[in-house]
Amino acid sequence: MAEGSPNDFDIVVLGGGSGGYACALRAAELGSKVALIEKDKIGGTCLHRGCIPTKTFLHAAEVADETREAATFGVKARFEGIDIEGVHGFRDKIVTRAWKGVQGLLKSKGVTIVEGEGRLAGAGQVSVGGQIYRAANVVLATGSEPRSLPGLKIDGERIITSDHALTLGRVPASVIVLGGGVIGVEFASLWRSFGAEVTVVEALPHLLPLEEESSSKALERAFRRRGIRYELGSRFDSVKVTETGVVVTLEGGKTLDAELLLVAVGRGPVTAGLGYEEAGVRLERGTVVVDEYCQTGVPGVYAVGDLIPTPQLAHAGFAEGILVAEHIAGLGPIPIDYDGVPRITYSDPEVASVGITTAKARERGLQVVEMTYDLAGNPKSQILQTQGSVKIIAQQDGPVLGVHMVGRRVGELVTEGQLIYNWEALPAEVAQLIHAHPTQSEAVGEAMLALAGKPLHVHN
Repeated sequence: MAEGSPNDFDIVVLGGGSGGYACALRAAELGSKVALIEKDKIGGTCLHRGCIPTKTFLHAAEVADETREAATFGVKARFEGIDIEGVHGFRDKIVTRAWKGVQGLLKSKGVTIVEGEGRLAGAGQVSVGGQIYRAANVVLATGSEPRSLPGLKIDGERIITSDHALTLGRVPASVIVLGGGVIGVEFASLWRSFGAEVTVVEALPHLLPLEEESSSKALERAFRRRGIRYELGSRFDSVKVTETGVVVTLEGGKTLDAELLLVAVGRGPVTAGLGYEEAGVRLERGTVVVDEYCQTGVPGVYAVGDLIPTPQLAHAGFAEGILVAEHIAGLGPIPIDYDGVPRITYSDPEVASVGITTAKARERGLQVVEMTYDLAGNPKSQILQTQGSVKIIAQQDGPVLGVHMVGRRVGELVTEGQLIYNWEALPAEVAQLIHAHPTQSEAVGEAMLALAGKPLHVHN
């Protein structure tokens, strides 16, 4: 425990997002004196501009779709439109409750919260508003911000990022979404449910290009059925703002017009002007270089979350924050296997996965076997009126390497998938387990039964 000046701590965490506050909480639980410095609101991008607010919008979108489809289930209901102020109110209620909850947790653990913009002033020193906070260990957790493309200027009105999209006071009539990754796909999905005409432009050959190709193709088919258009393998060339919206020109000359252009080409780390390089922290294209324990090359300086070249997921940030706190405490934590971190895109349908893809397995020289179970054979999926599949990839005569799912609410199934992958389970071992009927989890069980050589309800 640090002694002396009120500004002396065991650990100073610069940034109060997912990775930063998780580190502060765990370190405080382990007996460290911790200061957490945040210039905005505790919770960071995930809580205030990312995971949580977007999922409130996506749930509103699901309710809108179910209202339209109510007659299918014998329910008389009428969809009359989207009250965007009501959607914002629902979002604010959820976000505020979570924000207060995190603040209360930090206070209960004795973490000192410092409001202000911090800067690394050297190893073991962070400056905030003229004050220097000292610690044996400093954890950098300053997060990320939306990226754009060279020459593409964000004006916040016609050309917007996801930050602007979450505060938009209307449902746009039409939108071009530049980028078919997680952020672009989720906004395309929710805006379509809200009634907008949507076109996604993606430079790579598929939507969600980092996912198993069969999952991407299934999402593309579902989007086509929903009336969401997309231009794949198409690169952005330029955009012109008009009186009524935007005109986007793609390489090759094709033009698209809409009311708004959402730029969703990824997020970049916030490192500029924070004293990192001056203190000796090595950056590569703005990203902090760390080892498997999130240590930079400067003794006592760590980095977590969107600053480092690991998956930009809140739960990965949580794990990194905990890892760092336990490493500082000398507990000898095991480095994170990032293949074992679950990934979910909360569109309709959802896309969820854990482990590696078939292509990645083959790159690693692994012989694999696969089984795809179509949700058409799953009664609960039929009740939910969803289409999709569960695909299992396993090493020949070995453990499960990847679990890839598409369908409504399959994000809730990926927890079993991450246990299967991370515990290196064999398909035959999982096949012995009994899944409740009728649930969508049976789709995982059915695929494992088939891989174990004893298929039950598998038609393909």
